[in-house]
Amino acid sequence: MDVKIEDSWKKVLQEEFAKEYFIKLVDTLHREKAESKKIYPPGPLIFNAFQLTPFDKVKVVIIGQDPYHGEGQAHGLSFSVPDGITPPPSLINIYKEIESEFKVTMDKSKGNLEKWADQGVFLLNAVLTVRAAEPTSHSKIGWTDFTDAVIKALSDKREGLVFLLWGNFAKSKKDLIDTSKHYVLEAAHPSPLARGAFFGCNHFIKANDILSSNGLSPIDWTV
Repeated sequence: MDVKIEDSWKKVLQEEFAKEYFIKLVDTLHREKAESKKIYPPGPLIFNAFQLTPFDKVKVVIIGQDPYHGEGQAHGLSFSVPDGITPPPSLINIYKEIESEFKVTMDKSKGNLEKWADQGVFLLNAVLTVRAAEPTSHSKIGWTDFTDAVIKALSDKREGLVFLLWGNFAKSKKDLIDTSKHYVLEAAHPSPLARGAFFGCNHFIKANDILSSNGLSPIDWTV
């Protein structure tokens, strides 16, 4: 499998690319593309989180569920949207929590979180593709097998990572994480559907305190 992914990740995950489920996954994507189905994000951005945050540079992991399924929204980073796209409601709530924790003002017209990724925040969606206007349409084609392996690799081969698990779906990934050598912070999902239960989690300050206590530079969460 010639998967275009950053070299350090390719080395860690090379066995996954040879497995039958992954070969079938790629075949499914090729078939749907041949059938002129529109898939998000565009091919070069499917592994964008991996490209921007190499394996050895990961400090914080934020697990999302499914890529945005609207035109131009998905660019391979959980909760993030490209420049020029209006930030979705969940991201606005994330910004509000950051404002509350750090007493700062976030630019809510900007939704691109590449600045976080560049600092070591691995913005991983459990499912890496979606058909246009069909949420969760690729949730059963093999992506969760792959991203579970990604989480397990981070747990097994790294130490002292901070995992931010928001909502029941993300919390279900806790079993993949060795909590004896990593930090897991859990909260409600930032979606408005959670009716504000996310607010007050203090995850961004807590994550920075953990990083600082381990001699690592904290994350600048402003955008």
